[in-house]
Amino acid sequence: MTEPREVNVGIGAGAAATGKELATEDMVLNIGPQHPSTHGVLRLRLTLDGERISAAEPIVGYMHRGAEKLFEVRDYRQIIVLANRHDWLSAFANELGVVLAVERMLGMEVPVRAVWARTLMAELNRVLSHLMFLGSYPLELGAITPVFYAFRERETLQAVMEEISGGRMHYMFNRVGGLKEDLPYGWLDRVTQAVTDVRRRLPDIENLLTGNEIFLARTVGVGVLDRETIMQYGVSGPIARASGVALDLRRDDPYLAYGELPVKVVTRSAGDCNARFEVLLEQVRVSLDLADACVERLRSLPRGPINQRLPKVLKVPEGHTYAWTENPLGINGYYLVSRGEKTPWRLKLRSASYNNVQVLREMLPGHLVSDMVAILGSMFFVVGDIDK
Repeated sequence: MTEPREVNVGIGAGAAATGKELATEDMVLNIGPQHPSTHGVLRLRLTLDGERISAAEPIVGYMHRGAEKLFEVRDYRQIIVLANRHDWLSAFANELGVVLAVERMLGMEVPVRAVWARTLMAELNRVLSHLMFLGSYPLELGAITPVFYAFRERETLQAVMEEISGGRMHYMFNRVGGLKEDLPYGWLDRVTQAVTDVRRRLPDIENLLTGNEIFLARTVGVGVLDRETIMQYGVSGPIARASGVALDLRRDDPYLAYGELPVKVVTRSAGDCNARFEVLLEQVRVSLDLADACVERLRSLPRGPINQRLPKVLKVPEGHTYAWTENPLGINGYYLVSRGEKTPWRLKLRSASYNNVQVLREMLPGHLVSDMVAILGSMFFVVGDIDK
């Protein structure tokens, strides 16, 4: 004898009539784990009343890499190669969190040239990350052309990043105490040219979407995220700033050379999908301006060391510290605990995408399934950054 099955019955468009209304049974729909709209292996468990979402649960962990436990059995040089992979679009920014934490524990002063070169490369990496989403988000809404323009600009900047580091995605150019090596001769000229070209051609992407009736219909007023929910879930980065939360560590808690740069914090008040896209687009221009400022400063600095000489076995004094950075997707934090050995006792990673995705349980209910794709794409996450 089978156990009775409990079902949830709502009122809407359905088959069985109850009085004057039509009764429907709620349906559970799994989006993912592998789905074109989830940017990787993410599962969304949606409860539907007809085509409208009544509840949503993001289920993570399908791609878990155990990065934090791997950190504990690698020395401080080896950790960098793992840390730049959780958000594969922001590899250079990921490396920074590790080296800044270790340098703080060591009380190490980094050469001025390395500080400005790091800042420059962090902003170039930010533009690369933003361009990926500026191209892929319209693609999810049915517009294929913008992704070709976005990748053209990405290749322009990838060329200078690949020249200096030797890597296209995982740069491995940061070192504890500075950078791997000095800037190649003429590299700053090529950076200036690349930044100029990207800035000049950026309106090509903007003109395809600004004022586009289909794009506006799919994004304006869709997926509104309010300030209170952002504060409760710890949402950060472009998503938070699109809802009027003007938090940017580059201005509010400066690291590297940001304290000497005029960092403009881009915000919007609407908090919808369109606002998040607009913030990302304008942030590209801000980062290009900051890159130009870094280049000018590097030109004025005399040639000198780009890193500190380290012992063969690098041991960090006993203690703990927390270093955080403004990554392209939001706040990235590293909590480092050392027992005076060559490997960390604990290195806890606070990734931006994890918090940003959890808020979907608040955003999706009340929207149609078709809007789910627009909302999910506007959250600008990388699944590796969620599962770490």
